[in-house]
Amino acid sequence: MGKFQYSESEKEINRVLKYHDDTLNSMPSLEKDLITLNDNISSSGKLLEELGLSDRANSIKNDMTNSKASKKILNIQSWEEISNNTKGTTNTDVELESFFTEAELKSNEKYITQLRNEFNTLHKLDPIDYSICITAGVLASAVDIFLVGIPQKTKEGISAGPLSNYIRQKFDEAIPPEKIKELENKFKVPYDPSTNHNLNEYVDGLSSWFHRYHSLGHDPILGFIFGVFDIMTGRFTAIDKSGKIISQVVSEVPEGMNIFNAIAQVFGHLQSDVNTSMGLPVPLMTLFNRFQFGSIGSNNLSIAEVARGMYAQGYDFKHFCSMSIPTMIIEVVVRFLYCIKRLSEGHILKDSIPVNILNRRMPKLQTMLFISHSICTGVNGGKVYFNQNPLAINYTEWMAFAKYSISQMKWTLIEKPDLRNKYVDEKLSEDWASLHRVMNESWAMMQKDYLILK
Repeated sequence: MGKFQYSESEKEINRVLKYHDDTLNSMPSLEKDLITLNDNISSSGKLLEELGLSDRANSIKNDMTNSKASKKILNIQSWEEISNNTKGTTNTDVELESFFTEAELKSNEKYITQLRNEFNTLHKLDPIDYSICITAGVLASAVDIFLVGIPQKTKEGISAGPLSNYIRQKFDEAIPPEKIKELENKFKVPYDPSTNHNLNEYVDGLSSWFHRYHSLGHDPILGFIFGVFDIMTGRFTAIDKSGKIISQVVSEVPEGMNIFNAIAQVFGHLQSDVNTSMGLPVPLMTLFNRFQFGSIGSNNLSIAEVARGMYAQGYDFKHFCSMSIPTMIIEVVVRFLYCIKRLSEGHILKDSIPVNILNRRMPKLQTMLFISHSICTGVNGGKVYFNQNPLAINYTEWMAFAKYSISQMKWTLIEKPDLRNKYVDEKLSEDWASLHRVMNESWAMMQKDYLILK
């Protein structure tokens, strides 16, 4: 059996091709006979000229030309007739490879390999691309180490690197204590109990320090799902210290409440809490209460216990904003320089905009971002190792690294092979179109001398 499974119609085509290939191969070669005939004609012409009969020779030549001018009749058989004529003359299971010599098959394979290499070259990073990746990764790492720093509690409050302190200062200026009180009074929500007093079901770990960490409504992302749900149902949904999800009714739903009012209420309440002494948790970090496993440090703490302790030490939403700066630096630097490089190579602005859209993917840009984030994440891993402090973890950079790792794996294992095959198919289609044009031109020239009957 061959490499491919042919359909019945394909088997029929292969059988016809095989029949005509065998017919052509069985015909004797006319090349030597044609050469001898041409030599005889030439020598005969010279002999006639020597005998003074050149006029007679020209007359004969003109007669032959005029005879050729009259069109010959050529009967074209239908496909059904051609197929019926070949039935029983050859094996029905014919492989296309049988029409080619070993050298031709190797040449075909070599050409396919060449097309694949051309595709790989299109998406291969050059030294300038690598320089951009390294520059962005090192710059972001430097900002993370020297400017973001590690949060720690002091007499004046939470302190970290210069960049983190600057961002906290801006939060203090934007939302001072009097503004916080105003927002708290205006945007009251049912998911804000700070103790278990008056709750029907006990929430382990709930306190004035940790109630925002356990409440899903206080998560900067999940709050717009669970917070809206709690407001519209009068509930309090939380994940307690042991990882148990608890949802209980705590109040009545305000009259006239709808989903848009609920979203506005969540947003306003998050504003009121973001600049408090125990502010909002890092986005999605509330889910870490579910990670009741692990044995970290000398005290053999679980991941949930470590995350809870990090929040208590100032690993909050304001620090998350400062941690996001290195990630943003990589995104801006790599995408900007990628665009500049594309423009310098002669690409139009539309094809150089460094953003993936529905019908246009930029695998090279994705690979460059993956490399830069890998560099920054690796350096941050070293920072955590040497400090032996989980507060040194750059949460946003590890999230970005995870995202681009998945994208890069998808590109390498799925998208790249598919696009490479598509590229090869398109090139082969172009070659076939060129061959088809030549065949049509040859057929048009032949039609001048024949009257085609079908």
